[in-house]
Amino acid sequence: MTVQPLADLIRDVPDFPQPGVLFKDITPLLSSAHAFAEAIEALCLVSPEDVDIVAGLEARGFIFGAPVALALGAGFVPIRKPGKLPGRTVEESYALEYGTETLVAHADAINPGARVLIVDDVLATGGTVAAAARLVSQLGGMLAGVTVLMELEFLNGRQRLLDQGIHDVNSVLTFDTSESTTAPGRGRG
Repeated sequence: MTVQPLADLIRDVPDFPQPGVLFKDITPLLSSAHAFAEAIEALCLVSPEDVDIVAGLEARGFIFGAPVALALGAGFVPIRKPGKLPGRTVEESYALEYGTETLVAHADAINPGARVLIVDDVLATGGTVAAAARLVSQLGGMLAGVTVLMELEFLNGRQRLLDQGIHDVNSVLTFDTSESTTAPGRGRG
C-alpha cells in the first residue's frame, strides 16, 4: 500500500470563503485513518510530562486537540466563540483585518499553574493563537507550546507570535506561498 504524504491530502479550494482566498481543506486528510493518525502523532511533539491541558481552538482545533489530549494523557479544554459555552466564561478579543473576534473559555477550565498546549489546524496571521495564549494566561495557565497542522508561512504568523513572546511553535506542514506549494513543517520554532 502506498501512503500519500500529508500535504497531498490538503485540498486547495479557491475563492472560499470569499473571493481571493485559497482555502486549505483538511477533510481529505481526515477521511484517511492512516493520515489522520499520522497527523495526530506529528502534533504530539511535546513530552506528556510537560502538558496538563490541551486547549483546542474552535472549531477545527477541536478535531485535532481532543485526540492530542488523549495521546498525551492530558485534559482537554475547548476555546470557543462567544455564546457557545454554558456557565461563567472569560474572554479575549483580538483584531482582524476586517474587524474583531473574541474567544472564550470557562472561567474554571484551567487550574492556576497548569501547563497548556494550544492546538489548532492552521497558523495564519497568528491573531487567534496569540489571543488564545492571552486567555490561557488570564486563567492562570502557563503556555507549554503551540502545535498546528498547517502554517501559512507567507502570512508571518510565527513572527507575530515571536514578537509576543511565544517561541515554542510546532507546525506539521508549512505552506510557503498563497499558491499550492508546500514545504515540510519546521518543527518547534
